[in-house]
Amino acid sequence: MPDPTAEPLDAGRIVLDDADIARALTRISHEILERNKGAEDLVLLGLHTRGVPLAKRIAAGIAEVEGTPVPTGSLDVTMYRDDLRSHPTRAPHKTDLPAGGIDGRIVVLVDDVLYSGRTIRAALDALSDLGRPSAVRLAVLVDRGHRELPIRADHVGKNLPTARSEKVRVRLAETDGADAVTITGGTE
Repeated sequence: MPDPTAEPLDAGRIVLDDADIARALTRISHEILERNKGAEDLVLLGLHTRGVPLAKRIAAGIAEVEGTPVPTGSLDVTMYRDDLRSHPTRAPHKTDLPAGGIDGRIVVLVDDVLYSGRTIRAALDALSDLGRPSAVRLAVLVDRGHRELPIRADHVGKNLPTARSEKVRVRLAETDGADAVTITGGTE
């Protein structure tokens, strides 16, 4: 169901269209398989909100190549965020781990945009409460830079240098009715 609060697609400059997003996710799927030497022991966990459908799309791409399904789930990091005092009105989502959990598995966290690194730090904290994976990797559709923490993505669909005053918006068919990545805002 489309997000009624989402900006229209024509708000901002489109930097990735639906075909670009599909290509980026296909590339990420292949990179994950290559790095892991197959799909064995993989678990994909999407971060709410747009990381969840991205994880499912990547899992479908891996299954298409490998012929075997990859367990997927979702991870809510709301209560692990370090900005709850300044933004207390976040609605929690459901964390949904695949059968078999994450212990001893290679977990790939999937998110739409990597910016400061704080969401991923919160995801790592949440993950430590849920089990002990053998490795944790990160796949993002867009890396826009401006890191505040020493966090780097293992798999990136598009590196997109931005000014801090700009906003990167990811729209996905599952949540917004169409696929696009746009940039809005001014210059620094």
